[in-house]
Amino acid sequence: MIVLGFDTATSATVVAVADEGAPESGVERRHDPVPGERPGHASQLLVLAQEALGAFGATFASIDRIAVGIGPGGFTGLRIGVATARALAQAADAELVGVGTLEALALATRPVAGEGVLAVVDARRREVFAAGWRHGEQVLAPVAIAPAQIAGLVEPGWIAVGDGALRYRDELQQAGCIVPPPDAPHHRVSALVICRLAHDRRPAADGLLVPDYLRKPDAVRPARPKDRP
Repeated sequence: MIVLGFDTATSATVVAVADEGAPESGVERRHDPVPGERPGHASQLLVLAQEALGAFGATFASIDRIAVGIGPGGFTGLRIGVATARALAQAADAELVGVGTLEALALATRPVAGEGVLAVVDARRREVFAAGWRHGEQVLAPVAIAPAQIAGLVEPGWIAVGDGALRYRDELQQAGCIVPPPDAPHHRVSALVICRLAHDRRPAADGLLVPDYLRKPDAVRPARPKDRP
C-alpha cells in the first residue's frame, strides 16, 4: 500500500511517500522558510508531493492512502493541508487518515528509557501547543498554554522538541526540560513518521476529517448586531 503523507501545521511544508510495509524506505521532501519568509504551504505542497512521488517511482494515481497532519498548529497551514488531503483522496479514490502533528513530532524522538517527550509547537500569542508521551503512550493531552506554565505539567528530565521548544528554550529549561540543540532533527515534523502512524488508523469518512485547531483563530469576524424588534 502506497501512502502519501504530509504536514503543514508548522511553518514547514513536509511531504513523504512510503510503502506501508516499509516506511523507513520512503522518500521525504520538505520546504523550510528562511527567517522572514512566509510559509510556502500553498505554493510548495503539491510541488513537493509530485517530487516525492517521482523519486519513489509512483504517481498520484498510485496512492492508496493519504495521511495528513491535523494539528494543532497554524490555522492557514492546517486549512491548506486538510483541504488538499481531502481533494487528493477524492481524486485518487484513496483512503484518508488524520494524524496528530504533536504525536508525530513526539514519537519521532527516541528518549532514554523512562524519559517523557514533550512536543511543543509555537502557537504565537506567547503560547505553545504542547502534548506529552512516555513509552509511546500519551500522558498529557494537547493544550494551548503559556511556556512558563509548562513546569506545572511535566517532571524534570523530559525532552522538549519542536519549534516552540526552540523559541521558548529558556522557559522550558527552567521547567526542567531538556531541549536538544537547534540543529537536531527532533525539532522537525517528519512526514515519514506521519506515514508510519497512519498504518493502524481507521480511515475517515468523506468530509469528517477536520483540523484540530485547539483554540479560536487569531482573527475572527465581528459579531453581527442582534436584530432589533
